[in-house]
Amino acid sequence: MTAAGLVIVGCGGHGREVYDIVTAINNTRQQPPWQVLGFIDDDPRPADKERLDRLGVPLLGAVSWLAGRTDPPAHVIAIGSPTARRSVGRRIGPAGPGRPRSVAATLIHPAATVGQDNSFGAGTVLFAGARVTTNVTLGRHVHLNQNCVVGHDTTVGDYSSINPLAAVSGNCRLADAVLVGTTAAILQGLQVGAAATVGAGACVVRDVPSDVVVKGVPAR
Repeated sequence: MTAAGLVIVGCGGHGREVYDIVTAINNTRQQPPWQVLGFIDDDPRPADKERLDRLGVPLLGAVSWLAGRTDPPAHVIAIGSPTARRSVGRRIGPAGPGRPRSVAATLIHPAATVGQDNSFGAGTVLFAGARVTTNVTLGRHVHLNQNCVVGHDTTVGDYSSINPLAAVSGNCRLADAVLVGTTAAILQGLQVGAAATVGAGACVVRDVPSDVVVKGVPAR
């Protein structure tokens, strides 16, 4: 099988975790492999550069590197913050004259559990242990981190993140760029507005407006 080129946007810890997902996918040999060409990052830290050197994966340059390709590889935006991920996604942006668009890769770790009748947008990443049940709709560039759960008939908007061990119950509606913190829980049938943050360990028992931070048990 011929490997498809892939660039990982963001060389921090989250980006290197996504690199591990690509490695795990390639090791299954059940689909055409990805060839990671390298990482791109506007402001890489020296410590992260050293860690890339240990992995043997090059830092190709800034995000603008991708826009300069006449035949761009696929990309995955490996940035933990939903709003930062959305900002970078908009910069990668649509194709223009003489500039084809880079395709956003969807990555599902072999150790993730995915049920039936689901829809995943381009750029979605499921980490090891993530569980998605049935009739779940994930928008573009959604990240489901390690061992989180998304229940039946739930919709998660573009660029949202569900952090490790968090649980989103059935029939929930999460708007764009929502962050659900580690071990947080959202109860059945609730809605969370755009760019809202649910703090780590919080239990959401009522709808959450847009652009707010809620925390605690019950979340306020």
